[in-house]
Amino acid sequence: MNLTELNRIATAMVAPGKGILAADESSGTIKKRFDAIGVESTEGNRRDYREMLFRSREAMSQFISGVILYDETIWQDAKDGTPLVKLIESSGAIPGIKVDEGTQALPMCPGELVTVGLDKLAERLKKYYERGARFAKWRAVIDIGSGIPSMTAIGVNAHALARYAALCQAAQIVPIVEPEVLMDGDHDIDRCYEVTTRVLNKTFQELRVQRVALEGMVLKPNMAISGKKCAKQAPVEEVAEKTIRLLKACVPAAVPGIAFLSGGQSDEEATAHLNAMHKLGPLPWGLTFSYGRALQAAPQKAWSGKAENVAAGQNAFSHRARMNGLASKGEWQSSLEKKAA
Repeated sequence: MNLTELNRIATAMVAPGKGILAADESSGTIKKRFDAIGVESTEGNRRDYREMLFRSREAMSQFISGVILYDETIWQDAKDGTPLVKLIESSGAIPGIKVDEGTQALPMCPGELVTVGLDKLAERLKKYYERGARFAKWRAVIDIGSGIPSMTAIGVNAHALARYAALCQAAQIVPIVEPEVLMDGDHDIDRCYEVTTRVLNKTFQELRVQRVALEGMVLKPNMAISGKKCAKQAPVEEVAEKTIRLLKACVPAAVPGIAFLSGGQSDEEATAHLNAMHKLGPLPWGLTFSYGRALQAAPQKAWSGKAENVAAGQNAFSHRARMNGLASKGEWQSSLEKKAA
């Protein structure tokens, strides 16, 4: 393992003013997104949509540091025969790959899930590296509800995340470690804070046991945030303050960077929260975004599967990428959104 090179890539992934585009929706998820805009989810349409994003020169070269791809996408070529991976590289961004294989019910733990995909992961990572992937992603899902999460669910998911991360580093690939505490419930921000603390502490304990070099990884956590069904939604400043307090307590300074998931927040909420965190003074690690829906909802709607809308789709993507790029330096203002509109 060349840790210097892993650290260089991890640091580039969280460079100031840039963040990661999560374009790794599974076939089922992208079908739902395409259904919402009246587009059939064929392999060709999925390719055309992602090619539109990767050819958005302004967004990709100025505000996107890396792109997480789905297995189908990493092997696809653009319409002119150029591998999509090469389009990403030519913009100066780093190609990455989602390597987990989704979730299964966790035995003896009703309502809880474990992420799978460790079998044969070492062989898959070799092939992805040859194709150009320099980082990977594995998502663990922790739900908050009555009597959950259990320590069992937190423990098995943290263990799997750490095993995945060690396999990545052995394959000279930077692991994005993503323990996501879901915001789907009716819990308040303090319950989210408490569960996320337990999840992150257990995750870093397992990473150390598996001998993962913290200098060669990126963390992709949720923010400390109210559940979607909670009657009292915490304001932007409280989300920022509690998230930073939580991360400072749990994430060692050796980690080069943290790239948040948006987790169901609206486009502007995800941007405003990230921006507010950067107002809270110097941080021990790079802090940026790794958004999927919060970067893509607007371009998907603008594009709507029509070739004549490609420029409109690219403009919408560039706008959201620029807003989040500014937020990752604490320079975003809501008035910038209104100007664009």
